[in-house]
Amino acid sequence: MHTSETAQIRELAATHGLELVQSTLGVNELGLDFKVSIGRTASGESWVLRIPRRPDVTKRAAIEGRFLRQVAPHLQVAVPDWQIHTDRLIAYPLLPGEPGLTIDDTGQPHWHFDVESEEYANSLGDVLAQLHGINPDLVADSGIEVLTPQEVRQRKRQDIALVVTEFQVARDLQERWRAWLADDRYWPEHTTLTHGEIYPAHQLMSGERIVGILDWTTAAVGDPARDFVFHQVSVSPRAFDTTVRRYVAGGGSVGPMLAEHCAELFSTAAVDYGLYALQTQDPRHLQAAAAQLDPGR
Repeated sequence: MHTSETAQIRELAATHGLELVQSTLGVNELGLDFKVSIGRTASGESWVLRIPRRPDVTKRAAIEGRFLRQVAPHLQVAVPDWQIHTDRLIAYPLLPGEPGLTIDDTGQPHWHFDVESEEYANSLGDVLAQLHGINPDLVADSGIEVLTPQEVRQRKRQDIALVVTEFQVARDLQERWRAWLADDRYWPEHTTLTHGEIYPAHQLMSGERIVGILDWTTAAVGDPARDFVFHQVSVSPRAFDTTVRRYVAGGGSVGPMLAEHCAELFSTAAVDYGLYALQTQDPRHLQAAAAQLDPGR
């Protein structure tokens, strides 16, 4: 990382009243919407800085900031406390714990705990039961999206239709999604408050226990399966079932085909990326999304 970049970040923080030691600043460029930097003050306090990449992310950030203030008192895990929030910078004290997953400079993932462990499976079940048990009315005026079960299904149908219109999409994927959308057994009969991107890179861990959750940009009232997807595709059926049993014991409710529904949701990750590419109109993202949507072309 260039010294000029850390100097610019230090100056940006200073204009917001946060004095950081330039030599302590590190930068994570992987985020699609924000550049992330972590640095320390002279007294040793660590801060996380989120720097918007585009003007359009600041409106969503305003919603996220309100949501975090409202949801924090209702969770036992830590969430970011945005002590600085402007159109140019979001900053908060570093939360306890270590990320469960990091990506190195070559794009290779590094796992920092055992995702198959019973302790982790139970911890995730506890976190999701507590999150999904929060009354949506407590955060509804934050501005997050609120969908009914019928709207969840219709939104997915519309998103797929738009991407199919704008990109060449593999025939087998289209047929798979068409069958899934038509089958009532998959779809939720209730909606809950959800994070939307629960996976180990957004989880702060103490050993194999979750102690904090980051990046609530996609929080919404919607399909509870959203928060199980990455776990379902990453772990054994035994570990997934352990989490689901713990979730149900904590008050959560699941449909008869949760695991299968998660697998189908995961298959639409390319749809979500296609929507993002269309929003940004960035040629790199458009090309990458096209490759994911029609891998055999």
